[in-house]
Amino acid sequence: MGSVLAAASPTPAPATTAEDDSPLQNPGTYEECHRKCKEVFPLQMEGVRLVVNKGLSNHFQVSHTITLSTLGDSGYRFGSTYVGSKQTGPAESFPVMVGDMDNTGSLNAQIIHQLTSAVRSKIAIQTQQHKFVNWQCDMEYRGKDFTSAVTLGNPDVLVGSGIVVAHYLQSITPALALGGELVYHRRPGEEGTVTSLLGRYTGDNFVATLTLGEAGAHATYYHKANDQLQVGVEFEASTRMQDTSTSFGYQLDIPKANLLFKGTVDSNWVVGATLEKKLLPLPLTLALGAFLNHRKNKFQCGFGVTIG
Repeated sequence: MGSVLAAASPTPAPATTAEDDSPLQNPGTYEECHRKCKEVFPLQMEGVRLVVNKGLSNHFQVSHTITLSTLGDSGYRFGSTYVGSKQTGPAESFPVMVGDMDNTGSLNAQIIHQLTSAVRSKIAIQTQQHKFVNWQCDMEYRGKDFTSAVTLGNPDVLVGSGIVVAHYLQSITPALALGGELVYHRRPGEEGTVTSLLGRYTGDNFVATLTLGEAGAHATYYHKANDQLQVGVEFEASTRMQDTSTSFGYQLDIPKANLLFKGTVDSNWVVGATLEKKLLPLPLTLALGAFLNHRKNKFQCGFGVTIG
């Protein structure tokens, strides 16, 4: 009886807007479009590196890094990280302040803060032996289905120099995102602009990204074969250098053995690999890395220990 009455006089559905019906989501930032593929490739290691991380509280952490290298990069760095109590997600809290200083007094620092639910700002400062070398300010706005950002780097009103970078990324379909980048630079006697367009297609287990611009082309393809194996292919072509390169990388994760292996080979005959081993239950991680450049007959190897 109840079902008959419900069919005879249906309850009107609540009014919905076009924005609520839209299946599109925020595409992320322009700078992160190629990151999924780049994370598969190993980072070059050379010499010996010791890192000690110490958490002083739920919001504050410090680190000590000692590097011994034959390339002249030996030294000590002290780093600190502060994370505020303003939570915007399950794994995001603001403000975030990150900085490190080496034994010569050079400083790298960043301040990231979520001003509103859609606006995020970042300030980065770099000094070299007590002299300002670089500083930039970013402002990012995240809409429901787009992200826009503006970066101002090294502005000098007296000299009339600086760099302005504008990014825009729009979700076209649930899988396709399109965007663009505009870079304007000016210094005494010189100014110009460089533009580029970007397209990213995201599948169930892969991400394909292509960037085309006046400076050249950059294409990446990321594929997740299974829970243990991930592969990536990267192609870069530079119009200024008149050079192209192709790289293949893979990442093998073996959780039962606490092992993470990354390898790469490129068209310049550079072969490299890194191996990370967590010695649980100890808060200790060992890292080994080796890279061989067949064309230049150059070999690099490194060993790292991370405590904490």
